[in-house]
Amino acid sequence: MKSELANKNHNDFYKTLRKKVDHWLQHRKGGGRYTKYILLAPDFFHLLCRLSVDPEVPAVEKAKLGAAIAYFITPMDFIPEMLTGPIGYMDDVALSAYVLNSIINNVDPELVKKHWAGDENILKLTRQILARADQLIGKGVWEKVKRSIK
Repeated sequence: MKSELANKNHNDFYKTLRKKVDHWLQHRKGGGRYTKYILLAPDFFHLLCRLSVDPEVPAVEKAKLGAAIAYFITPMDFIPEMLTGPIGYMDDVALSAYVLNSIINNVDPELVKKHWAGDENILKLTRQILARADQLIGKGVWEKVKRSIK
């Protein structure tokens, strides 16, 4: 029963997040350098949730997943969405990539691929985001985000 409730809450947040991102994109002119990454926010959140309930994921990695999920859901973070709109999901996406990279390095990467619903290669995408995190959210913010998960 508890698992069903948690799954419902994750799905509700995922759907709300997806709607916000879709609405933002519909009212935006041009692509912008953040668009590709902001579109990943709902998919990354979904992936984090799926991995957090997978019995093959070690407890230490689940703790990181839980922290990243909480960071997504918490209204106050380093780049708050309520003040910046969907651009505020950039730190959430970067943190997700950071946690996913840890899982990829410490567990069979196929486990991450198994739960990924996106079209792009999740391993390549994760590396790409980490390589650009300083540019996307700023070096100081990126360092604070990484420290929040350690």
